[in-house]
Amino acid sequence: MNRSTLKDLLEKYRTPFEEEKDFVPEFIVLTGDPKAFLRERKEGHFTASAWIVNKTRTHALLTHHKKLNRWLQLGGHADGNENLMEVAMTEAKEESGLISLKLVDSLIFDIDKHLIPANKKEKQHFHYDVRFLVEAAMDESLTVSEESKDLAWVAFDAVPDVVGNNKSILRMLEKTSKSEYAL
Repeated sequence: MNRSTLKDLLEKYRTPFEEEKDFVPEFIVLTGDPKAFLRERKEGHFTASAWIVNKTRTHALLTHHKKLNRWLQLGGHADGNENLMEVAMTEAKEESGLISLKLVDSLIFDIDKHLIPANKKEKQHFHYDVRFLVEAAMDESLTVSEESKDLAWVAFDAVPDVVGNNKSILRMLEKTSKSEYAL
């Protein structure tokens, strides 16, 4: 995958969720920015995430993000890598220690534009997050990274209680139960 492939995937991307539809044109335009995959693009840049589920689609793997102090999907910055699928898989492995990760589909699973609050190192900015659906075995041991406070397999019915009103995670949860992604 490169920025041209990403642009093609975004142009073909379809979603029934209005908030996600609103993001698509911005994501497409961003693919043309030379700094789109770099943190140095201060107004916002691409990131990639893995929505990790178990094979029977009953649990999702979430990380308690240290800086944001919230339960989230695993993922991170592209740091110049235009292959966001590769970024998502690399980040998932680094942040979980899992080896058994399996990409379910090479198509984009979800997109989300969200504001990252200012901190000591950077001003507030947007993450344009491209997400992929990934499977993993729940019996494999987890390794908490320096970026996390904790990792947990969370039962689908408990995810709303854990993530609160995080619409993007609730959206991915809903998508996971749809027939095209269910077993």
